[in-house]
Amino acid sequence: MSTKGIDRSRVKELTAKEEKRFVREHPKSKSLFKQAQPVLLAGVPMNWMIRWAGPFPLFVKEGRGSRITDVDGNSYVDFCLGDTGSMFGHSPKPVVDAVSRQISKGITMMLPTEDSIWVGKELGKRFGLPYWQIVMTATDANRYSIRIARMATKRKKILVVDGCYHGSVDEALVSLEDGKVVPRKGNLGAPIDPAVTTKVVDFNDVPALERALKAKDVACVLVEPAMTNHGIILPDSGYHDALRELTMKYGTLLIMDETHTLCCGTGGYTKEYGLNPDIITMGKPLASGVPVAAYGISQRVTDMVFERILDDEDESGIGGTLSGNALAVAAMRATLEKVYTEASFRKMMPLAERFGKGVEDTIVSEALPWQVTRLGVRIEYSFMPRPPRNGAEVDAHKDSELEKLMHLMALNRGILLTPFHNMALVSPATTKREVDFHTSVFEESVSALVR
Repeated sequence: MSTKGIDRSRVKELTAKEEKRFVREHPKSKSLFKQAQPVLLAGVPMNWMIRWAGPFPLFVKEGRGSRITDVDGNSYVDFCLGDTGSMFGHSPKPVVDAVSRQISKGITMMLPTEDSIWVGKELGKRFGLPYWQIVMTATDANRYSIRIARMATKRKKILVVDGCYHGSVDEALVSLEDGKVVPRKGNLGAPIDPAVTTKVVDFNDVPALERALKAKDVACVLVEPAMTNHGIILPDSGYHDALRELTMKYGTLLIMDETHTLCCGTGGYTKEYGLNPDIITMGKPLASGVPVAAYGISQRVTDMVFERILDDEDESGIGGTLSGNALAVAAMRATLEKVYTEASFRKMMPLAERFGKGVEDTIVSEALPWQVTRLGVRIEYSFMPRPPRNGAEVDAHKDSELEKLMHLMALNRGILLTPFHNMALVSPATTKREVDFHTSVFEESVSALVR
């Protein structure tokens, strides 16, 4: 059992104690949350902001480098980093300077700037695809890429893996239950039975993938190169070779969502492992927190759709008024040129290894049936004895009560982890001392649990 050696009454006892401490140390956040409830749905500007550990969310005052400060003056080492949006630290100076300059010259004009040419060339050099479009969010990038795939193949269905997350794309908010495609739990107002639009298979299941593609009715496979939103799940050896071979065999386009896997290096997982997708989508850290995303298209796909895209009216379902705006593109250029660099990763990678080793050493010393997985500069520990191969294995070992407690204990001691997982990122601004501080807090939390 994943929680072997953990007394459940001890979990409840510690949670109650930590919640009292949280309330005591965050009076201003509590007051602001109360003020927000009559005017903001759920008391927050976006509903998932209440999913942090604690009876109410922290209200933040500022973020700089690897740290944030809340309105009560509490400082935290931030290993969440905006769930990847601030992967290179909060407000890196080159990006702040570029944004400040561009704001004085204009934010959005519905016209290209010289920065966009530099950005397109740089993305092509890093990710190996020739043509790029700049949008606002990774959800947009995925949605538009699906439309392009449908137009190119003249097919309607898409295929995703169980436990995937590709933003608020309707077709991808799905689950696989007893072999049936159903709306994911929590999917609000699903517009149509997802079985009409989507096929779902388990990650790393090559035979199931081929069975799903054989009918030749799938426009595209939309997949992360390594799963991250359902926990870090790494591909089996040979999985990507099979994925590319089968999609080519059955005339299906392959879309790689690199939004989270940009943590692997300056060209994401695609460059690091030599993948060859038809389309790549990405977002979040590309402009150091300024909303922007991008998708790249291969020459083969461009040849299929180019004339149709040019001939379409402006209400094609692709694009938006703020897409590719001058401010976002300026921030993106500054990030790619001066922040999202090889030099940054040379600093980040050893820190990520150090973080993972600190957690793993504690797990081993306490003989807990938990494990640690690292993907580039992203690290996660999970309450299971071996690394998962698919989303179902993650679900089987999910322990929400224990996860909440571990997060709350970290938060009360000055550490911010990604709220939806036991996941951490390190930034170029992160220090060895901050990594070691997390190790000591993790040791203290585990010791309190197993005493």
